[in-house]
Amino acid sequence: MALHDCSLATLHTLHPNRKPSTIMMTTAPMIAIDHVSKIYNSNGSAVTALHDVSLDIAPGEFISLIGPSGCGKSTLMRLIGDLDQPSNGTIMVRNKTPERARLDRDYGIVFQAPVLYDWRSVQKNVELPLEVMGRAPADRHARAHAMLKLVGLQDFGDSYPWQLSGGMQQRVSIARALAFAPSILLMDEPFGALDEITRERMQAELLSIWGGAETDTTVIFVTHSIPEAVFLSDRVVVMSPRPGRIENVVTINLPRPRDIVTRESPRFFELVTEVRESLRES
Repeated sequence: MALHDCSLATLHTLHPNRKPSTIMMTTAPMIAIDHVSKIYNSNGSAVTALHDVSLDIAPGEFISLIGPSGCGKSTLMRLIGDLDQPSNGTIMVRNKTPERARLDRDYGIVFQAPVLYDWRSVQKNVELPLEVMGRAPADRHARAHAMLKLVGLQDFGDSYPWQLSGGMQQRVSIARALAFAPSILLMDEPFGALDEITRERMQAELLSIWGGAETDTTVIFVTHSIPEAVFLSDRVVVMSPRPGRIENVVTINLPRPRDIVTRESPRFFELVTEVRESLRES
């Protein structure tokens, strides 16, 4: 599969409200995946989860990975985040190995289930990674409060996770993941457990956060939802059934900012159909 490059002009068209320098700082990709395969040993048998995957991801780009269950979407994200290692091929993150990028705290991670500590307040949950990093109490308090304000929860800092709705808990998780200003946000089906209306609201809020002045983050987003992938992304990476391969990369040429009008536009439905057809052909 050939690499799918995004030009600066294309990305600026997709992000009219963001300065070109915040989308692509250099010609080098933020993430370079080169002929990566992953083989697991299952009960003495070799199982190929990913086969010969290559992809370049630009700084500040929003990429969704979509495909049938077991196609390797989450595996690819784990390899990018140094939560697992490839069997073949290479991954470079900001011209570093994934391990070095992890040690440099280039990653923020949000999972489907919000991993929050019920005995810590919302404010203290967001402060946690800064506390681990040894940041001064005043600094981490100010940063956590700023992130809660970014996700619209500045009035809930003294609340506890169990007092919040599922959507609010996920916003706390996003605030915590952004607290230490990571270059890359890895999101593994973060809205999969939410009802449809809450899910659409969270999608809009995520785009608002991602496009905000305080963040300049590359997002890798795993989802099973075609409309979600199209609404959020600059490009949708369509993966085949196991062994997972990249079957197609669909450029989402919808203007930003996106809203309910976007979802009702003819072009939105055309792109949803294009992604769906790619999945059927995989």
